[in-house]
Amino acid sequence: MSQMVKPYSIAGSKKEQVASMFNNIAGKYDFLNHFLSMNIDKIWRRKLIQVIKKNSPLQILDVATGTGDLAIAALKCNPNHIHGIDISEGMLNVGIEKISTRRLESKITLQKGDAENIPFENNKFDAITVAFGVRNFENLEAGLQEMYRVTKNNGICAVLEFTMPEKFPVKQLYTFYFKYILPVLGKLVSKDRSAYTYLPESVKAFPQYNTFVNKMEQAGFANCSFRKLSMGIACIYIGYKK
Repeated sequence: MSQMVKPYSIAGSKKEQVASMFNNIAGKYDFLNHFLSMNIDKIWRRKLIQVIKKNSPLQILDVATGTGDLAIAALKCNPNHIHGIDISEGMLNVGIEKISTRRLESKITLQKGDAENIPFENNKFDAITVAFGVRNFENLEAGLQEMYRVTKNNGICAVLEFTMPEKFPVKQLYTFYFKYILPVLGKLVSKDRSAYTYLPESVKAFPQYNTFVNKMEQAGFANCSFRKLSMGIACIYIGYKK
């Protein structure tokens, strides 16, 4: 049995709300994530790992790691170590148990940590990853600047995030599913409607494609680009520290 992460207070209203929301659904998060996406989220994570694997990263930081799915997937890169940080102790507890069950403690460490105040020194990581987490940053610019700070020279940052499809009929079908189906199914399983109402609202409000690329560049990343996935349902953003 692995050690549980003790609850801790988080300054800032959005952080408090996000942490509380994910604490509430932590036990059902993995099931819902895979069920509601029909397991496509696993394919998206693999695609992100393929991107960073080209850099042969030895030290990886997974920001907003949640229950550690992406951190575990990053083992495909054969790194020396993977660190994961998150502000939700409920999600971390699930991730720690998952890692303990797989006996991966020597390769993966999960700990509480804020993306806007990353608890590591400058230029530490060869690769920074985030999956479905940047939408939840209270200050997106500060989070990107922190990720840039802890990335080594010639290191890579890869962000996987939901996007709003732009073409008919995918846009209409996606909007209907997000607005009417997902919140109902999410509530039935997790008993918390707010989390799955928040999801489509946060995706709609989030800067996407070139707008997000511009924010990565403003934080310092170079050669930034994006790659649409599944007809624009999700996107991988890539940037490098030169």
